Amino acid sequence: IGFEPLFATFIQAEMKTDLAHDYQHVLRVVKTAKKLCQQEAAEPLVVIPAAWLHDCLSLPKNHPQRSLASKMAADKAIKFLQEIHYPEQHHKKIHHAICCHSYSANITPETLEARIVQDADRLDALGAIGIARCLQVSSQVQRPLYEPSDPFCEQRNPDDKSYTLDHFYQKLLLIEDQIHCQSAKIEAKKRTYFMREYLAQLAQEIAA
Repeated sequence: IGFEPLFATFIQAEMKTDLAHDYQHVLRVVKTAKKLCQQEAAEPLVVIPAAWLHDCLSLPKNHPQRSLASKMAADKAIKFLQEIHYPEQHHKKIHHAICCHSYSANITPETLEARIVQDADRLDALGAIGIARCLQVSSQVQRPLYEPSDPFCEQRNPDDKSYTLDHFYQKLLLIEDQIHCQSAKIEAKKRTYFMREYLAQLAQEIAA
């Protein structure tokens, strides 16, 4: 769509969060969202701007208002879309899609377009890129890699505020079951398998 250069310029100027939520993350989410949009026959005039702008306002993982960030991002995105005279009939659905993308907001997507944007964003938390992003965030907040006596949460509840590996058990390995679109489910399954293989290899190395 013709507005994409404007979206790209805006998002590059506005992104001021952690290393895992950079411009490359946005580009990956946009690419995946476009693919899903085509496969699911959704409305690209809703999906594409929502994917571009979903992180136009993002708060650090440990911020007290973290769960409100996606609503704040959605409000900011709509203000921008009004300024560039983006077709108003799509604003409401774009707003909803951006609100829903966030894991911490815990909002159920009610439209196909919102489900696609949420799936595209969550796929980027899985697989090789998901592992890399998890490590980036953990390094930034100086979180230890694992709890020495029980690294893989076999005898304790995961606590991802304290240990990096716990984030796999508290969130990342659960994402596969929360994916909506059929084509996204296939990809989520592949990426989750890769993460489990990574954890199995890590277990061998830690035990060695």
